[in-house]
Amino acid sequence: MTVRSTLPDDARKVACEALQDTLVDLLGLSLVGKQAHWNVVGPRFRSIHLQLDEVVTTARDFADTVAERSAALGVPPDGRPETVAKAFTLPAPQEGWVRDTEAVQVMVDALREAVGRLRERIDATETADPVTQDLLIGITAELEKQRWMFDAENFPR
Repeated sequence: MTVRSTLPDDARKVACEALQDTLVDLLGLSLVGKQAHWNVVGPRFRSIHLQLDEVVTTARDFADTVAERSAALGVPPDGRPETVAKAFTLPAPQEGWVRDTEAVQVMVDALREAVGRLRERIDATETADPVTQDLLIGITAELEKQRWMFDAENFPR
């Protein structure tokens, strides 16, 4: 190990598993957002197009923070394309053009699932590493805000 952790091994394992899983979700979420961004069509094209870039930026910024936290704990983060492709399971848009309402719904669903997983990781890291837990809480709050903003786009259904 190149970087030594300040955490005991068992706590570091819990924290870094939560961080790695979050990294995959965030990198995948940024790709989902970009795919929808490039292919969105419909009367709300411009506003959804711009809103998608906001969530992409958020996901990418948090991915960097999460990866650096893992590195600081002595575990190299793995954001390689093949790792993300193998482990990513959040909803994603279909291939080709995506109606604005469908793009919004995909983002609502992907963000909802990402938040649900983050809440599980928040619980898992509570005792193991409150610092990582705090990071995950902050990410959850922002992704919940993004989910709410997208969900409001298709109201009422």
